[in-house]
Amino acid sequence: MRFVIQRVLKAEVHVEKNSVGAIQKGLLVFVGINHLDNQNIADKMLKKLIQLRIFSDEQDKTNLSIMDVQGDILFVSQFTLYADCKKGNRPSFTQAGNPEIANNLFEYIKKEATEVMKRPVESGVFGADMKISLVNDGPFTIVLDSKDIGFEY
Repeated sequence: MRFVIQRVLKAEVHVEKNSVGAIQKGLLVFVGINHLDNQNIADKMLKKLIQLRIFSDEQDKTNLSIMDVQGDILFVSQFTLYADCKKGNRPSFTQAGNPEIANNLFEYIKKEATEVMKRPVESGVFGADMKISLVNDGPFTIVLDSKDIGFEY
């Protein structure tokens, strides 16, 4: 599983010119799901995401988590995070999860995040053509890969 995490002042996702998810200060998280991912991996990734101290404290040090700042989360599914560009010029996506299984895991992540945050999280629409606008705060972008927190495929 891969998360591309962007600290934002605001972000919004549109599908067919309709806003389907919007946040103010918080995290825009692009979620890539591998064909071998499962709920155990999702739980560990979500725990890491929630605990990341990437917001500034009163001394302007990155010491605060999304919970500490009472920020919002906007999840956007993005199978292209598993693009393999090793051969030729056309990416292969064979490592991306089966759409049905990936959608189930994406929904699971949203549900679990809502429970942990004790408030709803926002999201795009799985598999849709989405247009995303954001104001990156920093800019501050982190790539979190499940293999970096102890999972190997």
